Amino acid sequence: MICVPAILITAFLFGTNTPPLIPMPHWLMIPNLPSNLGTIATLVYATLYILMEPVAGGLLAPLMLAGTAYANHLTRTYGQTANYWALGLHVASWIAQFLGHGIFEGRAPALLDNLVQAFFLAPFFVWMEILFRLGYRPELRQRLDVAVGREVQKYRASKRKGNGAVVNGKVNGKAG
Repeated sequence: MICVPAILITAFLFGTNTPPLIPMPHWLMIPNLPSNLGTIATLVYATLYILMEPVAGGLLAPLMLAGTAYANHLTRTYGQTANYWALGLHVASWIAQFLGHGIFEGRAPALLDNLVQAFFLAPFFVWMEILFRLGYRPELRQRLDVAVGREVQKYRASKRKGNGAVVNGKVNGKAG
């Protein structure tokens, strides 16, 4: 749960190294949120998260913007040093993700299955897990737990058979 947000915010920090991509009038500029790639990516993520789940996305958006504002501050203040630290954290988080998935789940992270899921949905999934633990939408949590449980059973059944592959919820290309 710690690695995914670290991967996301360090990726946004890497984007803060670009100059402003959209010229903005001075009165419209927000301190520490220039229109660079990091800020624009954050706004795209936040907007899509709000569209997917308005309350959860609305709660996450200010946290993402604050993180990106701080990333812009770090890049502007410390330059390459901020990038070196972010790169170290980014690489260590990816290594921890692969090790954690391999040890605890017995499979590779979603990166190897679906890039959209890995780069876009995984951070929101982690946020939803936090909200669920705080009591947010228990009926949705229950439905998702049942659906995930079914997918885990399919995956385990395919591993027992030895040659079954689970792709998009299907074992050997057949709906289960």
